Amino acid sequence: MGADFYCHKAALVIELDGDIHDLQQEEDARREKVLSEMGLRIVRFRNDDVMKNLSAVVGKVRELVR
Repeated sequence: MGADFYCHKAALVIELDGDIHDLQQEEDARREKVLSEMGLRIVRFRNDDVMKNLSAVVGKVRELVR
């Protein structure tokens, strides 16, 4: 169970979701539950958002680490 990105200092997990995640929503929900129980925050971004609106994604991550 690996995260796409993890920041220990901010206790933040960042997941990037492509089309495959539409097919594995139950698995994603299970992983989020485990990570949340560990005291971690999880934020998800669609791959398309990263590619087409990176500044908004970066802005959201900045908000979360402050």
